[in-house]
Amino acid sequence: MKIGCWLLFGVFLLIVIFLVGKVYLIRKSAQEIKDSLKEIVTFDTNILISTSSRDRQIRQLADSLNTQLGLLRRERHRYQQGDTELKEAITNISHDLRTPLTAIYGYLDLLKEENKPESVQRYLDQIQNRAEVLKQLTEELFLYSMITSIQEINYQQLTLNRSLEESLISYYGAFKGRQIEPEIKLPDSPIYRSLDPTALSRIFGNILSNVIKYSDGDLTVSLHGDGKITFTNSAKGLSLITAGRLFDRFYTVESGRNSTGLGLSIAKNLTERMEGHIKAYYQDGKLTIELYFPERR
Repeated sequence: MKIGCWLLFGVFLLIVIFLVGKVYLIRKSAQEIKDSLKEIVTFDTNILISTSSRDRQIRQLADSLNTQLGLLRRERHRYQQGDTELKEAITNISHDLRTPLTAIYGYLDLLKEENKPESVQRYLDQIQNRAEVLKQLTEELFLYSMITSIQEINYQQLTLNRSLEESLISYYGAFKGRQIEPEIKLPDSPIYRSLDPTALSRIFGNILSNVIKYSDGDLTVSLHGDGKITFTNSAKGLSLITAGRLFDRFYTVESGRNSTGLGLSIAKNLTERMEGHIKAYYQDGKLTIELYFPERR
């Protein structure tokens, strides 16, 4: 009886040891697959996922992941190639449009000096207005293609307080023209961040330009102690849906004044390239754009 019990115990112990070993090998294989997948995704290499396991199911899993990664890699390269070609096309188009625009402005200047009836003047004013919109569009198209093509960010230590103040001061005339009196809330202590000053100035400028387009006459700019910056203004012409699409390329709303739909898209692109976050939300008739740059370590 005792021999039978010991034999049963020995079989049970062998089964437990076998299962523990099996679980260990599965966990080891899973970790190998995880590490390989992380390296492939991070560095976009052409290496394949490999595993030391001889288990057929584990090896089939690795083979299946390699197949899907190959398809994903090809699609990524196609997208990158198409994106590069699109940027080159935008650059060429915006450049080609500048020559006829220059000619149009030249003829408009000549026509301004001529005696003409009031009806003709109205038509010329419309042509001037549309030419200004086209000029702004070509400039922003060119700027967008240049910004998205440049890979290097020139990081410098700066204070968000001062950078924000300088941008607000530069828009004083535009605010006054739209009868907007900004309420500015800045902390007494400086908030330091390592950012590209030119890119940061462009981000602030594009956000403030958006305010001028959509504000109903007010603006509150707040710099919080954690570095978060909020721009809030009344904008009854917007909605939850339109606010959520403000960062989409070429998206505009009807209340936008001569808008190209690229300003906030450029701001988002620059923000994310400096590892920041930007979002917009709409509540109780007010639009808030929130900007945050974490401290670089």
